[in-house]
Amino acid sequence: MATHEAEGKGTRESPWVLKTPPGKSEYVAYRDETTDPPALVVIVGKTELRYRLRCLTDLHDMLKARGVWVALGSADEQKPAADGTVEAWGRAPDNPVGGWYGLKKGLRGRFANYVPPVMEVLGLAEVEHEARNNRMRAV
Repeated sequence: MATHEAEGKGTRESPWVLKTPPGKSEYVAYRDETTDPPALVVIVGKTELRYRLRCLTDLHDMLKARGVWVALGSADEQKPAADGTVEAWGRAPDNPVGGWYGLKKGLRGRFANYVPPVMEVLGLAEVEHEARNNRMRAV
């Protein structure tokens, strides 16, 4: 498995330049450990989304425990997430944070669109890059 290369170092000064799993949209992401709680900041155009930084290790642990490919199932916060998907896990009451990893009300969804490529760059996961119905698994 080859991890996808990304420009940047994952800092505010040198963010990763990434593409969503289908490869249609570019965005930047970086770690911000100065916030409470520490955040993974994602900027898409002029929109800033924030997810709990611990999502990277928590999601990796979940994927390792499942040991199989898991559908991404990305969905906006206002839409339900399909059962058994990464998106559903990212908002489930029984995940390690007891609910949403997203930190900005109204912009807490799309977890499965923006977090998997970061995990791929970090070498934590393999992510499919098809036009739709993508999946990921732990590395």
